[in-house]
Amino acid sequence: MVLRLFIFAAAYGRYILVAGLIAGFGFPGVAAILKNFLPQMVALLLFFTAFRTGHQKVIFSFQRASQLITTVLTLQLVLPLLALGVFSYFGVSSSIFAIALVLILAAPSITGAPNFSILLGAQPEPTFQALILGTALLPITVIPIFWVIPELGGLTYVFSASAYLLGTIIFAAFSGFLLRALILPKLDNDRTVALDGLMTLTLAFMVVGLMAALRPAIVSDPLSVVQWLGFALFVNLGLQFIGFHVMRVLGYPDLAVPIGIVAGNRNFALFLIALPIMQSEQLLIFLGCYQIPMYLTPIIMRSVYRSD
Repeated sequence: MVLRLFIFAAAYGRYILVAGLIAGFGFPGVAAILKNFLPQMVALLLFFTAFRTGHQKVIFSFQRASQLITTVLTLQLVLPLLALGVFSYFGVSSSIFAIALVLILAAPSITGAPNFSILLGAQPEPTFQALILGTALLPITVIPIFWVIPELGGLTYVFSASAYLLGTIIFAAFSGFLLRALILPKLDNDRTVALDGLMTLTLAFMVVGLMAALRPAIVSDPLSVVQWLGFALFVNLGLQFIGFHVMRVLGYPDLAVPIGIVAGNRNFALFLIALPIMQSEQLLIFLGCYQIPMYLTPIIMRSVYRSD
């Protein structure tokens, strides 16, 4: 019975994420409760992803690590510095929208990116690797960005936040790989699909919790929510579209979907505990708005990613 429920969730995963977004708005009390368990759900999701993937696939595909490192450095270092150069040239580098975009570009992949790959019919291994590499390289890639914009705050907090996240990823991934090797080295199709459904349900609960802060903003400042939502859609979906097509043009069609997902879906929330500027009401609204294109990725980007 439980297995069938998870298989059903996998079949309708995209719509379950939409239901999570709606529930986050409609049930603020539940959203507030789930918000307190977001760190645990992140770790659980990473564990399920590692268990589903298995260590052999991840290690084997790390043979292309140089390509992924180059891609991650481009996404997290080259793009934000390029954006800073453009904003400085036009004299708008201190605007709240410019700062928001630079922080998005500087952030690593979200932890749910491998699950988006699965929902879109792509292999999760490259996305998983980009998540690990991006988080590991973050303390290095943010140095020139914070040097250019010292108003963002101290690097110490970013280092500690990224180290904590990397430790969580490594622990959860190692636990998932180990348990998979010990109890279920061969994963049949039904169990694989059931795991996909279980991860989808975990993502849905996460998005309910992430919506906790957005409903009050809609009531108190609806115009800002509309502006930030439009900006979030433009940035998230635009980066995904560009990342996908650039990888295809460069001759890496198998990496196009994973890198497209990673390019747009960044762990902007990582800076929430690290930077004082993230306590700005406007950036908190943007953080909530950014979850919408993020969790609608499996629906909105489906036709783009399947165009090849």
